[in-house]
Amino acid sequence: MATVQKPFQQKNRITFLWLLAASVMIVMILCRPAISERSPTHDLFEVSGLLLVLTGVFGRLWSILYIGNKKNVSLVTTGPYSVTRNPLYFFSTIAVTGAGLFYGSIALAVALCAGSCIVSCYTAKREENDLRSLFGARYGLYVETVPFFWPDFRLFKSEKEVTFSTRPLARTFRDAIFFVMLYPALELLEYLHVNELTVTLFHLP
Repeated sequence: MATVQKPFQQKNRITFLWLLAASVMIVMILCRPAISERSPTHDLFEVSGLLLVLTGVFGRLWSILYIGNKKNVSLVTTGPYSVTRNPLYFFSTIAVTGAGLFYGSIALAVALCAGSCIVSCYTAKREENDLRSLFGARYGLYVETVPFFWPDFRLFKSEKEVTFSTRPLARTFRDAIFFVMLYPALELLEYLHVNELTVTLFHLP
């Protein structure tokens, strides 16, 4: 069995994502949704966005229950990994898209979705080289039968029992706190916008 290389620039990817998140927060503070925060449409965006964020958070927790410490050790093909080869990246994309929608901007939601897809797919493609080296023909068959990113739930299969590792689960809970804290943070930002306590440079559609 081939020796796997370190995940492709994993630290650089995480650093880039944190810088991107900080940039998005600055945009959110200095801009304002074109749709009035007091309109029914904005309320609909908020509810839809919150549901997407929660879906992303629980999807990531579901995924880590299956993969745990098994990444690059064994080939996991059940649970969320039976419907997409990259469920963690997929559900992260769902969560950040929800954050943009919760803010009240379709443009921001689309931009966040596109940005997350690009970064996730690029990283996953590079990681596939290691997985092919590790698992050979087994991974080749997995690639042929399971979608790369967008899930096909018709393929779902699971095991009767799943053994999970607590440390990766704890890390994912920690990451989930960031998404959960978006709710009060964006509610506070909405209050500041409505009461004109922040400078608005332009409006986001």
